[in-house]
Amino acid sequence: MPIGDINAYENAMRQFDQAAEILGLTDDQITMVKEPRKITEVILPVRMDDGSVRPFTAYRVIHSRMRGPGKGGVRFHQDVNLDEVKALAFWMTIKSAVVNIPMGGAKGGVIVDPRELSDRELENLSRRYMAEFMDDMGPESDVPAPDVGTNPQVMAWFFDTYAMHKRVWSPAVVTGKPVELGGSLGRPAATALGVLYTVREAMRVQNIDRAGATVAIQGFGNVGSHSARLMHEDGMKIVAIGDASGTYVNPDGIDVPAALNYAEHNRSSLFGFEGIVKVERIERAEDILEMDVDVLVPAALENQITSQNADKVRAKIIAEAANGPTTPNADEFLAANGTFVVPDILCNAGGVTVSYLEWVQNRMGYYWEEERILSELENIMVKAFQEVNDTAQEYDTSMRTAAFLVGISRVNRVATHRGLYA
Repeated sequence: MPIGDINAYENAMRQFDQAAEILGLTDDQITMVKEPRKITEVILPVRMDDGSVRPFTAYRVIHSRMRGPGKGGVRFHQDVNLDEVKALAFWMTIKSAVVNIPMGGAKGGVIVDPRELSDRELENLSRRYMAEFMDDMGPESDVPAPDVGTNPQVMAWFFDTYAMHKRVWSPAVVTGKPVELGGSLGRPAATALGVLYTVREAMRVQNIDRAGATVAIQGFGNVGSHSARLMHEDGMKIVAIGDASGTYVNPDGIDVPAALNYAEHNRSSLFGFEGIVKVERIERAEDILEMDVDVLVPAALENQITSQNADKVRAKIIAEAANGPTTPNADEFLAANGTFVVPDILCNAGGVTVSYLEWVQNRMGYYWEEERILSELENIMVKAFQEVNDTAQEYDTSMRTAAFLVGISRVNRVATHRGLYA
């Protein structure tokens, strides 16, 4: 970790403290809304294909149920750790409040590289995870969703495990499911759509013409690839895309449909893409962060823009599609350079917003057409952007701090109304 930068949870707590000081929260108010309410760590014994039993460390953190049931994804990744999960749960609480949906914040994770598991082993791990944590799961208590390394199939295994144990049909226990099990239309691209809608608004307030605006996207997984497609279709010029294999650049604009097709047939990797279409491959994947573009979309993992490279960032707008891609010390450099940052807890909130809409549909037993879902999503995201931008103007502060002011204020007001059960 670069000198002067901090881990994800310290980052999250520093962000909270900055906003709490501006809001003038009392010590009692901070106690009610800052720290996670429940942290669970378990060892999951999983039967492998060779007959052996392998232990996996797993977490579920419920940060807050103050405004509604816990809400947050489950991450299967080899670098998962408790501080990361705690930070992500905190950000989910604030994110739900920023877009003003009646949900709380939670997050889960398993230390595993899912690429090393067979389909059967992945199913065994997924079912064991739900079986171990289901006492806290439920439509009105804690609702998991996909995250890095998980997908609708994993959510289907979660749902089925819960249904078999509880002997109930309860699709609202999990979101991000296949449509056939009560998943919502529009869910796969929801996070990227939220990115698109907030980028449009950022361009509007920054007086940047969308037609031909240049975009660089770091990360080409679900969010990054959908963001590339949507921005390309919206008339923007995608001049760089990148993943772990490198950065692929074409100043005249990358053939985004070709990139999507290539990644789909190459295990979601862009490796070798330079041999298919006209792009230059830059081996250093992090070089994409320093490109001179209108919009930079970090859509990978945490702590990508740090104190060591922030002064080299030349993008006019940073749209944080990933969670926590920018450290607090980097924020200071970006602010000094006049970079307009659409913070993660606003920019990537499209996913949790459509998850909420899926949860609503599940509880009604009535399902909407995709047009209505996307219309609801756009209305929510645009309104949230405007509220955060207005708050930034009112307090003369950054969009990130403004988003925390909006979110923490909403959580605090509910906590005040509810009081403390003694």
